Amino acid sequence: MLKRRMVLGTATTVLLAAAPGWFRPARAAFDDGRAAGFVKSVGDRLVAVVNSPGSARDKRAALTPIVDASVDVEGVARFCLGRFWRTASPDEQRQYVETFHAMLVNNIAGKLGEYQGVRFTVGRVQHRDEGVVVATTIERPNNKPSPVEWLIADVAGAPRIEDMITEGVSLRLTQRSDYTAFLASNGNNVRTLIDSLRQKLAAHA
Repeated sequence: MLKRRMVLGTATTVLLAAAPGWFRPARAAFDDGRAAGFVKSVGDRLVAVVNSPGSARDKRAALTPIVDASVDVEGVARFCLGRFWRTASPDEQRQYVETFHAMLVNNIAGKLGEYQGVRFTVGRVQHRDEGVVVATTIERPNNKPSPVEWLIADVAGAPRIEDMITEGVSLRLTQRSDYTAFLASNGNNVRTLIDSLRQKLAAHA
């Protein structure tokens, strides 16, 4: 399990995020070519940021619009919160999504410098019940290639990343399990979760 978490963290840092988050089930699916082209486009942009010589602040600024344009951030956040989304107040929902977004960007940007020399390739495309899954391979210097599958869905007419699967492990399900465990140990208080996420953000500012 520890090895799987490390692989998931690496994949998220390199091409998304891992961010702390992940995703509700997919809606309508795109055809193979559009899904593969979307993943390649997002990957090309993110790898360019990863491999750039800019400062951490510059990379964070460049990364934010890529995340916003490619990830179903609110859907990810809602999925990870699970049944607690319905019990949260509108203000808690808003603050949680905002904090989730900040952590997504911050976690990726904070690791960018570790992965210069990254390359990735797009492989097969499969249709599953939950959407279109695009296989990719991430390559880093002095590391074995890491296979990562990306679940793509139609969100308001545009393709968005809904999940990442590495070694058969769904990142969205793993993160929701972590959030559920935290809330179960803290009185099911969403505000406490938000405060904890904010403390992590402040510690890595």
